[in-house]
Amino acid sequence: MADLCRLLPLVLSVPLGLGPTPWPCELLADRNYDSELHRIVLRRLGIQAHIGRRVGPECDRRRERYVVEQTIAAVHHNRRLKLRYEKRADTHQAFLTLACIKVCWYRLDPNRG
Repeated sequence: MADLCRLLPLVLSVPLGLGPTPWPCELLADRNYDSELHRIVLRRLGIQAHIGRRVGPECDRRRERYVVEQTIAAVHHNRRLKLRYEKRADTHQAFLTLACIKVCWYRLDPNRG
């Protein structure tokens, strides 16, 4: 329920400013954010909302969400990030950056079989 209250402040705080509106054009969210009030507000802001329904036959766009979940799982394959050994935040951030570089490298490498 706490995530539901934070959806609109999060969307409005995204610093893009690259289009006709200062916020994103589309929003992809899971069933936890299913609320008609949020759909109305996002529509008035010009944001196309793809939010899964809690009930009903509608698909909740699992294919698109799997990309994010797979990326987070790939980052957590690094033991130092799954269990945080570093006490200093800058060291942890450095290892997180290296893990993200590694994930991008493996996804973009054309010779990877």
